[in-house]
Amino acid sequence: MDTKGIDNLLSQLRSTAGTAAAKSVDNAAASAGGADFAQVLKNSIDQVNSAQQQAQSMTQDFSAGDPNTNLHEVMIALQKANVSFQEMVQVRNKLVSAYQDVMNIQV
Repeated sequence: MDTKGIDNLLSQLRSTAGTAAAKSVDNAAASAGGADFAQVLKNSIDQVNSAQQQAQSMTQDFSAGDPNTNLHEVMIALQKANVSFQEMVQVRNKLVSAYQDVMNIQV
């Protein structure tokens, strides 16, 4: 079973979170050649979607009685898809919270 996509997603999300925490506003403005946040976010969402679709496909194959699909592989795929989705939700929550904090700043 290929778990490379989910592992890449998790590492990208951790990397993005670490980068965001480590850089100040001045450093972010100075590094115009860095990774595009929107592209990283889109890639992460696409990888979560892919994991969800793979888990759904494996579930359907197992339900149909495919002899090449094992129950433990299906359960692992479902849990990895769930974990990646929950992490994506937490990233979304942090982004919404940061947006609300910025919008509440008195000028």
